[in-house]
Amino acid sequence: MPAQILTTEDLHVFKTELLDEFKKLLRQNGIQPVKKWMKSGEVRKLLSISPGTLQNLRINGTLPFTKIGGVIYYDHEDIQKMLQSNKIHS
Repeated sequence: MPAQILTTEDLHVFKTELLDEFKKLLRQNGIQPVKKWMKSGEVRKLLSISPGTLQNLRINGTLPFTKIGGVIYYDHEDIQKMLQSNKIHS
C-alpha cells in the first residue's frame, strides 16, 4: 500500500470542512455560536432589558464596556460574570 502524503493545504481544507459541519449542526439544533463582543442591542435582547437599564449597568460599573467611536461593545464573558456574581441562592 503506497503511503499518502498530507500537505498543509489538505489540512486547511479538512479544517474548513470540519468547521462548516460544526456550524451546520449548531444551526440545526438552534444553537448560535457565542460572539466575543456584543453591541448594546444584542445585550439588551439577550438580557431582556431596556436601554435605560443597560445604561445604568454601565454607569454604576456593574457591566464593563468598551466604546469605539459611538459604538459600545460588551465582552460576552463579562456578561456571564455579571450574571454569575448576581446569582441568588435561596
